[in-house]
Amino acid sequence: MRRFSADYLDDTRRGMWSPGDREALAPLDLAERSVVLDVGCGTGKLSSVLASETPADAQVVGLDRDPALLAEVPDPVHPVLADALSLPVADARADLVVCQALLINLPDPLAAVEEFQRASSDLVAAVEPDNAAVTVESSVAAEERLTARARERFVDGVPTDVTLGAAPDLFREAGLVDVETRRHDHVRTVEPPYDESALEGAKRKATASRLDDQRETLLDGGMSEDAFEALRHEWREMGRDVVEAMTAGTYRRRETVPFFVTVGRVPTGEGDSAPDSRGA
Repeated sequence: MRRFSADYLDDTRRGMWSPGDREALAPLDLAERSVVLDVGCGTGKLSSVLASETPADAQVVGLDRDPALLAEVPDPVHPVLADALSLPVADARADLVVCQALLINLPDPLAAVEEFQRASSDLVAAVEPDNAAVTVESSVAAEERLTARARERFVDGVPTDVTLGAAPDLFREAGLVDVETRRHDHVRTVEPPYDESALEGAKRKATASRLDDQRETLLDGGMSEDAFEALRHEWREMGRDVVEAMTAGTYRRRETVPFFVTVGRVPTGEGDSAPDSRGA
């Protein structure tokens, strides 16, 4: 399973699920929940949203295998060290088990969904992006072209399915019923006045530090050493243009990451059965 730093998770999830922008979470029926497990919770960004939307006496538990990330989980979420494929809870202990951007990083996402179903008495949900469908609009024209080139090779180089997005077939294969999916676009904008995160992001572009971090993945995705060095050279030039535009107050960037909220219900055994996904 891929691992991420707290800074990376905070940066990529900043502003997601802001109040008034949670329509895609409606199928989770959060106002009716009593015990919620957020698996692979990271620093607890989604966990905090779940805690704010569930009743005051509900228990929201954030589970992750990285103790450093769990240390960042805020109250009132209860952090628990755990593996997604072996949750330390009894059968049907929760009435909602949910994850965000977890299945795309697992070699066997079906096994995880099956484990979520075991731990839930009612609903299972997954909020997963389609990283191949990310779009970038930038006032620095080269940024759109270069990020698209890097993303294509990155997607090909990651050993898991980072383009998963909507997962109804996966949920039905796990035996869940009444499966539905909603789309939520996470839009991140950079515009004046620039905050500290935006300024740091520009510096990383100018040094190509994040691109360097992804080097092995890009090479695994079919990019040659020479092509990577050429991309790195152009990337640093683009980064310097970004820094210059920010200094002038003219830089603007809009990134749209499509997430899909897939929700399924645990069969009750009273006539419930998962439909054949071949006919869906």
